Formats: sequence, structure tokens, C-alpha cells
Amino acid sequence: MEQQVNTQPDAPILELSHLGKKFGDNVVLRDISFTVRAGEVISVIGSSGSGKSTMLRCINLLETPTLGNIYYRGQDIQTGNIPLTAYRAKVGMVFQQFNLFGNMNVLANCVRPQQIVLGRTREDATDRAMEYLEKVGMAAYINARPAQLSGGQKQRVAIARTLAMNPDVILFDEPTSALDPEMVGGVLDVMRDLAESGMTMIVVTHEMAFARDVSNRVIFMDGGVIAEEGTPTEVFQNPREARTREFLSRFLGNN
Repeated sequence: MEQQVNTQPDAPILELSHLGKKFGDNVVLRDISFTVRAGEVISVIGSSGSGKSTMLRCINLLETPTLGNIYYRGQDIQTGNIPLTAYRAKVGMVFQQFNLFGNMNVLANCVRPQQIVLGRTREDATDRAMEYLEKVGMAAYINARPAQLSGGQKQRVAIARTLAMNPDVILFDEPTSALDPEMVGGVLDVMRDLAESGMTMIVVTHEMAFARDVSNRVIFMDGGVIAEEGTPTEVFQNPREARTREFLSRFLGNN
């Protein structure tokens, strides 16, 4: 894996090339292409059903693309040359519904994946888990089970678990949509801190303020295609497409 992957500093970490996905006769993604470079924060916005989450699931191979290619550091991930578990450690994912192991406490949720996937010792994995649980404000809850935590706390544990795997990129699939409104701010604060630290992130979100204020690039999806892409200033203040203007008017109250 190390011999084949492109580690040049100017090379994209991820590249989607003409990606398509359909379920039976239902075409969900059509000709999706873009690149992701180190340190970028890309927010993906759009109405429900526009294909945003399906695109993320294809990037992580939770769904198999019907067409096109996904390259990680220059290598097509669908060839099987990169072990899937190793790839998912480098391209981590934070889910809408947290996906914590209910039979493990907070610390074990962050330690066990490191041991299983990365082969770390328990001591090393515990040190790394504690570092990131501290970072997200959850170090005091290491003995709690997920059922004892609020939604916002669960999501912060899920973020710590992903960070402990030392990913190159983190995919966030609407990470605040399952949270009570008062819990959203804490999770967004953690994500802002990650962005400021240089973490590469692709964030599917309905949080327009986050997309506008934190992103380097915004992708607006509609009907399974990228309808518009640009800087936050370009997309939010001067959108080119009527579909983008209509969507933003509903969320931001613009006319």
C-alpha cells in the first residue's frame, strides 16, 4: 500500500471521477467529479434526496458506485489493492446516528477499533483515545455507556473515535441532524476546532452558518448532480444557478 499510494504534498487526497450510483431504476448520483486536498473543509448542501449522503457512503464504500472511480492518493480504491479496513481508517466517517457500540463504554468504543484495525497495543490505543476524548470534552465520561449519554455527547465520542484512527479525511454525514437544538452548538464547536487545526473534512450538512463560515468550498447538490460549486462567498452571496438561489432562499430567508 505504501509503495503505490501517491503521497506528494500537492496531490489530492481524494478524487471522485464521473461517479454514478443507482438503485434499480432509481438514479441517485449522476457524473459527480471533484477533488479533495489536504486541509480543505468542503460543505455539501442541498435538499433531502439530492444524493448527498449516498455520495459520502460511496466514498467510504458503504455503497458500491455504479459508475466512475474514487481515487485515494492517486489509487483507485475499487481495485482492492488497498485493504478496505485500512482505507476506512484513513477516510473516517461520522454518522448521523453515532454508530457507537452499545455494549462498550466510551473508552472501549475509542480503543477497540484502534486495536483491531491498526494493531495498536491497549496502552497506546488508550493514550490516543484519552487525548481525543479530552479534545472533544468527553474525558470525564469514559466509563459511561452510550445509553447514558445525550445525543450531543454520543456524537462527540464518535468524533473522538474517528480522530483516534489518525484519518487523512473525515466524512461527516449530517452530524447534527439527529440532535436536539441545544446539543447542536457543542458538536459544531468541535468541528470548527477541527477545521482550524487543519483537518480535511467533507461535511454533508443543513447548518448553513457552518457551511458559510467554516468551509473553504461549498458544493450544492440537486437531483443527484453537483449543480454549483465555489467558495462560500460565491455560493452564498452570488449563486449562479436558479436552483441554488431557490434553495438558499428557503434556508436563509433571502429573495
